[in-house]
Amino acid sequence: MRTHFKIQVPVINVSANVIDHTTGIVSTRIIPSAYILAIFIGIPSNVFVLTCLSGRKNLSSGTLYFSLAFSDLLLLLSLTLRVHYHLNNNDWIFRELACKGVTACFYGNICCSIHAHMCISVMRYIAVIHPFFYRTMSKKYYAICTSLSIWMVFAIVMIPEFMIQQSYQVLEQKLVTCHDIQSYEKTFNRALIPYRLSLICLGFILPSLVITFFYGSIIYHLNRSSHAWKPYIKASTLVFGIFFVCFAPCNALLFAHYVKLYIQQQYDLYYYYKAAVCLYSFHSCLDHFLLYLLTKTSTSQVKIRSFSSRASIALSMR
Repeated sequence: MRTHFKIQVPVINVSANVIDHTTGIVSTRIIPSAYILAIFIGIPSNVFVLTCLSGRKNLSSGTLYFSLAFSDLLLLLSLTLRVHYHLNNNDWIFRELACKGVTACFYGNICCSIHAHMCISVMRYIAVIHPFFYRTMSKKYYAICTSLSIWMVFAIVMIPEFMIQQSYQVLEQKLVTCHDIQSYEKTFNRALIPYRLSLICLGFILPSLVITFFYGSIIYHLNRSSHAWKPYIKASTLVFGIFFVCFAPCNALLFAHYVKLYIQQQYDLYYYYKAAVCLYSFHSCLDHFLLYLLTKTSTSQVKIRSFSSRASIALSMR
């Protein structure tokens, strides 16, 4: 063993193919370039959103948007260490705790962001399809409860990542990897595979079905309305489409990777997943712009016809 960050790092033996993927141009140039772009756009914009939301106490959904922006900011800040790691030929020079923190923050943000989008889609559905109920519901209470649930999800996902070794020195190589190469010989580490598969099912597939239903219902009902809702329909479709472009490839490949790893002990799909993570990282830049577009196209006070064909009502989106 070598002393890399003043402590002993476990040594792991991997195939030459894994080493080639780990030190290849995709991992050491393309991925960090995508991260750098996301960081330069995302950090200033998320800080701006947080600053604006912190001064707006009357916005009912502000607490929910604040949680989403703060989670995205944490992800982008953690990506700065990942950028150094990838540009340094995938050689982690920081301590094990930092590697655990970056890994935990990444997986926590995946579930946290998806959960936040699901909660926002529920609120949008109620506002558009059930406007009478939306006007009487306690929107502040809903926003606080959903925000607390978001951070509970974040914590639950993070905890297991702190319980296992994340950094390993590759045998006969002068590099220490962070999370990219794992040892699944230990019982606890191997038990994490079905745990992570269940997280993908509960943290992505189930919320995605909920989001699909609610946005689909919004678009369907607005298309049937006699009023001009085309801008809102287009905005909803755009938000829905970009959500799946950013999240679906990453989670689908991660699911396939863990299935193949558990059954065949093969690692090759992981490197396709890492490339898909580039798409995922851009959601942290786009979230607030898309939600702002959705809010602006709905307008603050709009006359719409109730879908029960009764009198027109005033719908407040805030």
